[in-house]
Amino acid sequence: MQPLASIPTHVITGFLGSGKSQLIRHWIDRKPVGEHWAILINEFGQVGIDQAIVGEREDVTVQGVPGGCLCCQVATVFRSVLVQLLRRERPDRLLIEPSGLGHPAGLLEVLGGGDLAQVLDLRQVIAVLDARRLDDPRVTSHSTFIDQLAVADGWVLSMADLIKDEHRQGVEHWRQASGLTPAWTVESGSAGLPISRLVDSPGRGRPKALSDGQSPLLRRPSLHAEAFDSLAGTSEAPAPIAGGAARQDGHGLGYRSASWHWHPEERFDLAALEQWWKQLPSGVRVKGIMRTCQGWRTVPMSTEPGGDTQATWRKDSRLEMIWPEEMGLDVDGLEQALERCRLRPSAEAGPDA
Repeated sequence: MQPLASIPTHVITGFLGSGKSQLIRHWIDRKPVGEHWAILINEFGQVGIDQAIVGEREDVTVQGVPGGCLCCQVATVFRSVLVQLLRRERPDRLLIEPSGLGHPAGLLEVLGGGDLAQVLDLRQVIAVLDARRLDDPRVTSHSTFIDQLAVADGWVLSMADLIKDEHRQGVEHWRQASGLTPAWTVESGSAGLPISRLVDSPGRGRPKALSDGQSPLLRRPSLHAEAFDSLAGTSEAPAPIAGGAARQDGHGLGYRSASWHWHPEERFDLAALEQWWKQLPSGVRVKGIMRTCQGWRTVPMSTEPGGDTQATWRKDSRLEMIWPEEMGLDVDGLEQALERCRLRPSAEAGPDA
């Protein structure tokens, strides 16, 4: 078996709710025939939402690392998971989506140093930016938001179907005020971006290999395998029994999270669920995959024209909220309102999708 070497590696960063997962989904739909991709997704919350939204195919393997930040709390776990993923899948291309609250600089140091530098061909780092968020000082004053854009080689302005000229001007004014100089800036709407933007991206540069190009790290079991297996937040919790929800809470980096998941037999009223998330306070980010009376849907429902809300995930319903730590949020009350969206067996209707 040939040693792994020069695997094109792409880091797609961006703040909470910027549209990273949606961009990756578009690229998956356009991936070169014959390429096998590995996608490593880190999430701040305790339940892997992005991993479920991106989904899996025979030519795409998705690995989630929930419950922290690749650049700090779970850095050791990340290295272990990545090594095991590379050894198991031997992908043609690797995509990494850090947490929306994660600083990618530490991640880039791991990817570009030591044994991994001999295996990975690190390409230009992409930051996804929702231009409408520049009006929110809670976002623009967050050091991670600035750091993510500063470390990126290029910026993707997401939600292009919804942004206006004033937002575009705001991006330029903010860029000039911050002194940041990305090599390129493009817009991405409901149609996504051409796959060439990913596969043809130039290399970012990396340290010289320490040996002949064959990494001993990938020829022996991970040194952190036992630690990885024993750490909370690195494996999927079992789905709850029908009739109730399992909730997990988390906090860090100035934010809090609440994550739920339900047995796959549970269904929710789609209209009630939509009303629930629309009434959430400003600044609360919510996302999930829910089995509704009209099939499996992503939450929130797409706001982009022609956006797809259908989901291929079938293992369980899961939902996550993330909000600033200083915000007083009645999580128990929101949970009770969410419970009222759940259909009782006698009220269930619609397709069994």
